[in-house]
Amino acid sequence: MGQEMDRPNAQKQDTQKDDVQSDDVQAVEQLVDACENIRAQLAKVIVGQDRVIEELLIAMFCRGHCILEGVPGLAKTMLVSAVAQTMQLSFSRIQFTPDLMPSDITGTEVIEEDKSTGQRSMRFVKGPIFGNVILADEINRTPPKTQSSLLEAMQDRQVTASGVTHMLPNPFFVLATQNPIEQEGTYPLPEAQLDRFMFKVLVDYPSEEEEFQIVKLTTAPSDAKVESLMAAEDILNIQRIVRRVPCSDHVINYAMSLARWTRTGRAQAPEFVNDYVAWGAGPRASQHLVTAGKARALLKGRFYVSTEDVASVAHPVLRHRLITNFNAEADGVTSDGIVDMLLEAVPRDPSETMDAAMAKRVFADEKP
Repeated sequence: MGQEMDRPNAQKQDTQKDDVQSDDVQAVEQLVDACENIRAQLAKVIVGQDRVIEELLIAMFCRGHCILEGVPGLAKTMLVSAVAQTMQLSFSRIQFTPDLMPSDITGTEVIEEDKSTGQRSMRFVKGPIFGNVILADEINRTPPKTQSSLLEAMQDRQVTASGVTHMLPNPFFVLATQNPIEQEGTYPLPEAQLDRFMFKVLVDYPSEEEEFQIVKLTTAPSDAKVESLMAAEDILNIQRIVRRVPCSDHVINYAMSLARWTRTGRAQAPEFVNDYVAWGAGPRASQHLVTAGKARALLKGRFYVSTEDVASVAHPVLRHRLITNFNAEADGVTSDGIVDMLLEAVPRDPSETMDAAMAKRVFADEKP
């Protein structure tokens, strides 16, 4: 009798599970259109920068942080602000300067007096880091003491002040900018903190046609407004779905090889790595290569990861994790050049493709 009574409950649970899986598949199918709509909205205020926008979206859908590096005047700040608007996320801009203190970012304790009783108590006043999208503008212009105040927030999504832990809103992204030209009076981020950024995105000069459009757009009257297309709940749902995308063992091995071959003194390290690299990428690089590959596959409308997805995100994942030596500087070899050589040297498994219908079934059957 008890088993007969439990059977309807089991059928109900199976039905609910099927509904969740169906919703996830539908959400993935709608993601491509949503990203195209985001690009269309950003095009109202940002000209070009398609690669930068794609890499920024991939990192955010993977729950990762980004460094955007480029010369002044390339609309890095405007891009981050516009992305936050399209996703209906709270946005905070922190201008990093040499006199900035950690409490200016995280918040501080203040004495508050109750006028009715005369009693005094301490109250924590939240700093600008309590937002969804944090723009750390020119992060290398503030001393290490202040830079380090971001470490706990970036890793654990929390802030500790006076022994009390305050949770940050979810989702939470730190998008930092750097100027690659001026190095005088700056404080380069230590490698341990750089490694906590999932991507380092290079923002390059616009093409001649793009620059013409920029000048035309910014020197004429304009009331262009960016519309909100996603909410925080949508971003969290996408982040959950990204983790469930199936990834075959040979793709994981390919991502591991890209990271492991950068480590000098190892048997698998190529000659150019031993010649030009002082320190290679750690295990976090392998993790980010696979996760970013999953997000890119979804943006392309696929339910599986290929080595092409991993290779396409290799530059933003690895460029800030490779420390080049004097030989590289003398020969004019950059970290991006080393990644190019790695992509040519690391072999790819010929069993590259996966049946699209099979991958969709695997994704739908995967438990959240």
